[in-house]
Amino acid sequence: MNRKVAFLFLGETLLIPHLYPIVEALAAAEPELPIELWVSTSMHEALLGGWSEMLPSVRIRRAPGFRTLTGYDDGRNPPVPAKLPTLLRLLPNLLRTPVVVCAEQTSLWLPAMVPLRTRFIDTFHGAGSMMARGHWRRRAGWRTLVAAERDRQALIAGGDAPERVCTTGYVKAAFRQRTPATRLFADTKPVILYTPHWQAHRSSWWTWGPAVVERIRADGRYNLIFAPHQRLVERAPELRAFVAGLAGAAGVHADLDSFAMVDGSYTAAADLYLGDTSSQVVEYMMRPRPCVFLNALRAAWRSDASYAMWEAGDVVESLDALIPAIDRAPIRHDDYEAFQRAFVQTALGDVSGLAPARAAAIVLEALRR
Repeated sequence: MNRKVAFLFLGETLLIPHLYPIVEALAAAEPELPIELWVSTSMHEALLGGWSEMLPSVRIRRAPGFRTLTGYDDGRNPPVPAKLPTLLRLLPNLLRTPVVVCAEQTSLWLPAMVPLRTRFIDTFHGAGSMMARGHWRRRAGWRTLVAAERDRQALIAGGDAPERVCTTGYVKAAFRQRTPATRLFADTKPVILYTPHWQAHRSSWWTWGPAVVERIRADGRYNLIFAPHQRLVERAPELRAFVAGLAGAAGVHADLDSFAMVDGSYTAAADLYLGDTSSQVVEYMMRPRPCVFLNALRAAWRSDASYAMWEAGDVVESLDALIPAIDRAPIRHDDYEAFQRAFVQTALGDVSGLAPARAAAIVLEALRR
C-alpha cells in the first residue's frame, strides 16, 4: 500500500470549506506526503486546483464519472454525478490508499459494506446541529472528527466508542479562500446580512421576506447582503425573479448560487446579522457582533430549544419594529456578547483556526499505524 492520503470532494460545494483546510494543514505538516484530491466536476477541479498551485505534494484527480461543466465559474453548486456509483468505480484506487478523508456520510458506505484496510476518517460539516449524525455507517470509519465536545458526547451516547470520536474544533473557521467585504460595496455603510431559512415552518421569508428587503433599501443607511440558504430557492422559485429585480440596485448584494454562499464570505463581511433560524448565525458569531431575529411566525420561542440562538440579540415581533431594532442593535450588543461567545463555544468548540492542524495530526496517526 502506498504512503499517501486521499480527500474526497465528490459532493456539494458546502462541504469544501470543511475539508480543504485539513489538506493545507497536512501539506504543511508533511511536505513530502502525496495527497490526492478526488473531484467530481470541473468546477471542483478549478477551485481546488487554483488554491493548490503552491502545494507541490497535492495532486487533483478526476473521479470516475467526472463532469465537465460550463457556466459554473462563480463556484455555484454544480450537478454532481451519483455518489454511490462514483465511489464503487473509485474503489480500486482507494484500495491502494492507506487513509481517506471525507466530509459526508455517503462515502462511508464503502468501509461499511466492504472489508477494507483503508482507514476512513470522517469530519463533520455544519454549524452545531447533530441531525442524523448517529447513523450506523458512521461507525465504519476509523475516526470521526467533530468540532465540539457536545457533539462527541452525543455520538458516544448513541453508541460510538469514545476512542473513535475526536474533538478538533471547527475546521471551517480556518478557511482562507473567501470573498473580501471590500469587493461587495463601493461605500462603507454598515453591512446587514439577511439569511432566511429554507423551511417554511422556520422561515421569515414567506411572511415578511420581501418587505424586510424593501424596508432596508428604503431606509438607505445600510448596505444589504441578501443570501438565504441555498435550498430556499427550491421551495420558493419566485426568488429568482425577486433577485433579478434587485440587479443594479444601490446598496444591495443578492446571491442565490455562488461559492460565497457557503464559504463564510458573507458571515465574515457583515456588521449585523438579520435572520430567523438559519445555522449561519453560529458561524457569524465566531466573531461576536450584533444580531436581530425575526419572529415572523409568532413562535413561542422562549420555551423552544430550536430558537436557542435568539438569546443572542433582540427579537422583532412586527415589521414596524424592524428598523428601530437594527438601529439600536450596536448599542445593545454588550448585553449579548457573553451569550454569543458561550453559544459558539458549545456549538463549534475551538474557532481559533487550530482545528485543521489537529485533524491533520489524526490523519498522520492513521498513516503511522
